Amino acid sequence: MSFETRLFINGDYVQGQGPALASHEPATGKVLAEVASADRAQVDAAVSSAHAAFAKWSQTTPKERSLALLRIADAIEARSHSLADVESVNAGKPWRYVQAGELANVADVFRFFGTAVRNVPGTAANGFRSSRHTSMMRRDPLGVIASIAPWNYPLLMAAWKIAPAVAAGNAVVIKPSENTPLSLLLLASILAEFLPPGVVNVVCGDGPEVGQTLITHPLVRMISLTGDVRTGRAVLKAAAGESIKRTHLELGGKAPLIVCADADIDRLVETLREASFYNAGQDCTAACRIFVDKSIVQEVTDKLSGMIDSLVYGAPERNDVEFGPLITGSQRDRVAGFVERARADGADIVAGGATPDQPGYYYQPTLVSAPIEAEIVQKEVFGPVLTITAFDEPATALEWANTSEYGLASSVWSRDSLQAMNIANALQYGITWVNTHGVFATEMPHGGMKNSGYGSDLSMQSLMDYTQVRHIMVAS
Repeated sequence: MSFETRLFINGDYVQGQGPALASHEPATGKVLAEVASADRAQVDAAVSSAHAAFAKWSQTTPKERSLALLRIADAIEARSHSLADVESVNAGKPWRYVQAGELANVADVFRFFGTAVRNVPGTAANGFRSSRHTSMMRRDPLGVIASIAPWNYPLLMAAWKIAPAVAAGNAVVIKPSENTPLSLLLLASILAEFLPPGVVNVVCGDGPEVGQTLITHPLVRMISLTGDVRTGRAVLKAAAGESIKRTHLELGGKAPLIVCADADIDRLVETLREASFYNAGQDCTAACRIFVDKSIVQEVTDKLSGMIDSLVYGAPERNDVEFGPLITGSQRDRVAGFVERARADGADIVAGGATPDQPGYYYQPTLVSAPIEAEIVQKEVFGPVLTITAFDEPATALEWANTSEYGLASSVWSRDSLQAMNIANALQYGITWVNTHGVFATEMPHGGMKNSGYGSDLSMQSLMDYTQVRHIMVAS
């Protein structure tokens, strides 16, 4: 398999002039390609080309931008096999899930925003000041958006950032993770067919050099990041520099599940097969810590253990595989470190808890029974690890959930709809599911609270985030 390894600036592929970074295959640990980073001059060229493109792109009609995004969506669907090949091998994801699920969602995101842009609200009215003054409210694009995409969903997260920004009339310079740049570089060739040069640019490299150069550039008007809390803090510092920038931050999570005594346990366990272990648990919204009523904790533990023992993990090209390796050896070791420290502190490793003896960055699906104060219950592990903790009454579980530093995703499990809604309403999380977990709709917002950040991906709300509201008054 061959890969595009050049940067994409002003409508053309150009060779990076910075240090070369190896992109690995997580399933084997082998190097797939060497991708040369952008140097400072190339980052500047990318931002400058976006700034120049913005002048014209921002003046196009919603209809023109809509048609471009709808054609991009069609092209993504037509080439989903080749995109899935690269995404699967570079990110370690099962090919069948990438092609049938994630690529379908990537296309859907472009299609949704291609439609939504023709429905941006605005108002006009007489008389706010006097009968001789007409006020109008506009929604205008911001300018150049600097986007930083993560490695866990390289194409999908890029779509979440590019589609609403471009639909709103902005221009984008996006930096993929240095671990997973290959699929986005391939996607750039599709974008180039339907967007003017400079509207979307792709620069590669690490965060301290390329990322920092990008987000501090004086022509950047907004920074959009999906990453960890530490990187989010760095972005906020950059945004308060010489040129004030807007920010849009999705910074991870530690999703609690409050499982009441009357919950449908079989439905819970079957849901968690995917909600906890899809993408090897490398998901900010993964169902990773369960708070269970003590009256059913043993039954839930036993059924979860049986489900975990039946999970199939392995090479992404296999048709029976449910999840593949972690992204890097260091990420696998980080996950293993959490489990080993929990073991040393007296937690019960109910299932899994080991690194299999095979090539690649695999880790067994794992279930850990631990108290609320345990590190593995409190901190984001970002791997195929699920914790279970018993509570005496739902109010205790609610307090545990809301005292977390994170506030992205959560769920409540109860057959009592009133009880479920009361708990859901009280949870301090951007997303709360009832009797399910991890189900998304492009029409609905995705975003967090507290240290999980702010700003919405998906939905009309995301489109609004990439615009500036303006008041224009005309005197007669």
